[in-house]
Amino acid sequence: MGQLLVRALDHEIIARLKARARRHGRSLQGEVKIILVEAAALSLREARAVSAHWQKRFHGHAMSDSAALIREDRAR
Repeated sequence: MGQLLVRALDHEIIARLKARARRHGRSLQGEVKIILVEAAALSLREARAVSAHWQKRFHGHAMSDSAALIREDRAR
């Protein structure tokens, strides 16, 4: 996993983040990590666009039945 160092944060911001972490029963690092993960997640609009792209790309292509492939592999 990568690391991130944020310098020169206002003391008030750090105090608010610490208070938020306490309310959620987490460490400051844990709270900031969750905030960053949520902020970096795809929005509903972005997720729909990605989904539409892949649906369009595979439209008309026959897909194999994965359950049948698993059964076939187990039968070996």
